[in-house]
Amino acid sequence: MNSITDNSSKIFYSEFKHTLNLQTTIPTPDSRLSAPFFKCENITKNYNDEPVVKDINLELHEDGFISLLGPSGVGKTTLFNVLSGVDKPDIGRVIYNGEDITGISGKVSYMLQKDLLLEYRTVIDNVILPLLIRGVKKKGAREFAAGFFHMFGLEGYEKKYPCELSGGMRQRAALLRTCLSAGRADGQSNLHNKQGLCSKPGLQSKQGLCSKPVILLDEPFSALDAITRRKMQLWYAGIAQQMKVSTLFITHDVEEALLLSDTVYILNGKPGIITHKIIVQPHRPRDDGFSVTTEFAQQKRFILNELN
Repeated sequence: MNSITDNSSKIFYSEFKHTLNLQTTIPTPDSRLSAPFFKCENITKNYNDEPVVKDINLELHEDGFISLLGPSGVGKTTLFNVLSGVDKPDIGRVIYNGEDITGISGKVSYMLQKDLLLEYRTVIDNVILPLLIRGVKKKGAREFAAGFFHMFGLEGYEKKYPCELSGGMRQRAALLRTCLSAGRADGQSNLHNKQGLCSKPGLQSKQGLCSKPVILLDEPFSALDAITRRKMQLWYAGIAQQMKVSTLFITHDVEEALLLSDTVYILNGKPGIITHKIIVQPHRPRDDGFSVTTEFAQQKRFILNELN
């Protein structure tokens, strides 16, 4: 019986792997036809002279969404530290909008797994920290950030403290802070663009806030319960499209990767290497029923086979 099951699995695996290979040749939407907006080339990072990740190549197109999927301890966060400029690779380089940003922090927004909100500061004063660091006056920063609280589902909580927020609200506050850390937000929000506000020293113009951001998210929803996590996934998928941000997402969750991504990269092994690049079908945007379709189940099964 086990032999029959194994043979059936091998046949399915072989057929579906062939299907995925065919999918990589299908013409993609316009946003994916141009050269990658953000990419890394041949990244290797060593610790104690041993490689943690090796020969990593990733491509993120403008307004795109890619996920890095793999087991714990495979080097995903190490790779993100390199991509964000927090750490330097031993080999390879990171390219953002045609510029070599290897080892340069502050070029892309980076949100860690924990929200890291300061409990003694109000929500709005947590959110504006990146603006204050850039030299924006507190009054102007508060007025500016308040315009995005409705978009992020935080309206009315500006003067609350983190301990008064739900887990999902804390993550949304942390994500808004992440967006503002690189001066990113959507010009269609309820921005209180009072005369002279955007011309103050250190504060970018309204137009500049829409200037092609890249956001790196390291398992931002992993600490949430299943229902809240699903709501946050749907919310972020919508907000990312509205804000026109390009997202690189770390996750252990196969379903999360498939639901959110254009492309899923599987990182596995010791040292961590990219074993597969999967273009998710159908292309985004997808309807809410995608998670119960045959396509979803087949792609999930393929990925689980690869991870195992």
